[in-house]
Amino acid sequence: MKLIPEAPLFRDPIYDGAADPSIIWNSMEKTWWIFYTNRRAFSPKSGIEYVHGTDIGIASSDDGGKTWVYRGTANGLNYEKGRNTYWAPEVIEHEGTYHMYVSYVQGIPSSWEYPRAILHYTSLNLWDWKFESKLSLSSERVIDACVFRLKDGQWKMWYKDELHGSFSYTAYSRDLYNWTVGEAEITDCPHEGPNVFWFHEKYWLITDTWEGMGVYVSEDAHNWKRCKDILAEPGNRRDDGTIGNHGDVLVINDKAYIFYFTHPEVSAEQRKNPDFCWEYRHKRSSIQVAELVFENGELICDRNHVELEL
Repeated sequence: MKLIPEAPLFRDPIYDGAADPSIIWNSMEKTWWIFYTNRRAFSPKSGIEYVHGTDIGIASSDDGGKTWVYRGTANGLNYEKGRNTYWAPEVIEHEGTYHMYVSYVQGIPSSWEYPRAILHYTSLNLWDWKFESKLSLSSERVIDACVFRLKDGQWKMWYKDELHGSFSYTAYSRDLYNWTVGEAEITDCPHEGPNVFWFHEKYWLITDTWEGMGVYVSEDAHNWKRCKDILAEPGNRRDDGTIGNHGDVLVINDKAYIFYFTHPEVSAEQRKNPDFCWEYRHKRSSIQVAELVFENGELICDRNHVELEL
């Protein structure tokens, strides 16, 4: 059944800074869940502290994605003592076990120049998470894991390496626990938030280029061709009149939907000004959804006319 989702799809009712969504089906509740970075838009500081000290928030939908309700935060992610930072959850399911790969920063830094890592957790119910390991990857400043299973059964991870050009690097695993570092794969421009999916008999990869989403296509999930960008032009739905940021794509029933977030009250000029002082209204963020349509070898995204069939 087709339905028109609300716009915005979701705003966090505690800190109003929902970002970096990852969507998954909760087989126990029979509901859709979104895990997201719970940015603290209400932070009194004018710098970047509000994007640190973040939990992983949870929202769920029992009506096919039309409406979403805040459920709390993921339990058991405490990697070490103190108030620390968790970003950009990647949540997948394999053989009855849920796996989360989440970016981690110690404390609440006031600058970007801090070590970052990707941590692995597992869960049987999506609520309670068990720490498995800190991944050893290509540098000590890696974030934004995406994990996808290839045709040969091997798992592949793409992630942002901030010490190497802010490009997407890779790693490989046969069991989701032990990873072997690969090489850089998307290097045509700095970016973050790589996300990979299979659609219309091809692999697709999207990235957040901070000017919308870069789109790439591949036959083998290794050699990528750049396509036309999406979500670079403002939409007309509520809270959607700016670029789309850091998304996750759900492919279901031969349709593809991108879940992304926006900073609704930040203009292009403000976004490009490093000295701009962000107030609460600029920090707040909203999660949105739009359909991706395959057309003439490209992905087309009309963010103004959205129908869901989940």
